Amino acid sequence: MKTPYGLQVIESCLTCPMMKDRLFCDLSSRVLEGLDAISSSATYPKGAILFVEGQEARGIFVICNGRVKLSASSADGKSLILRIANPGEVVGLPGTISGKPYEVTAEALEPIQPNFIPRNVFLKFLREHGEVAVRVAEMLSDIYHATYREVRYLGLSGSAGEKLARFILDLAREDTKTSEDGHADRTALTLTHDEIAQMIGSSRETVTRLFADFKRKNLIEVHGSSLVITNKAGLEKTFAS
Repeated sequence: MKTPYGLQVIESCLTCPMMKDRLFCDLSSRVLEGLDAISSSATYPKGAILFVEGQEARGIFVICNGRVKLSASSADGKSLILRIANPGEVVGLPGTISGKPYEVTAEALEPIQPNFIPRNVFLKFLREHGEVAVRVAEMLSDIYHATYREVRYLGLSGSAGEKLARFILDLAREDTKTSEDGHADRTALTLTHDEIAQMIGSSRETVTRLFADFKRKNLIEVHGSSLVITNKAGLEKTFAS
């Protein structure tokens, strides 16, 4: 069956393959049925905007498929990526809970399928289901820690090289697999050099040059969309003092 943008469309929270893997999806059947009842699903192409920074918060988006870039912009047009939301994550949560405008812009990095839940309906659902309220508190904590990490990239790293090294090591900590040699750390690298630059407050040209430098020093290897850390201690020395 042909599906929009080639996505594997998820028809129901109850049959979602990520139920046991994601914080907001691993809920009781009764709660998931309730979420299905108040959610509306849609598909969007790469580059679609779910909401923009400063817009009145109208609800949350639960990402079923695809990835969403959350970014903030300055008056002169510079953009900083604060977080990448993966399948099973929720975007628009802080503004929806607080009633304040969305603090970031949410843009599809690839074709996506999100479930939208309007703000008033979602708040009512939280008051009725303590299990979901606890999960939301955990997600807000995750957002806090992700923001803290972004501040560390920008404020505690003295050079672009240090920022990129911290970024790579944090990426490996979040998603690490042992390579065939049994020693190196392998992780998925799904962001472009431009997107990485927007996450560490640098330029695409600088990120490209640093990747080449790290590879030349045998600190990392890049194989397609996989990144292998071959010298973790060497990467750590780039920002050790």
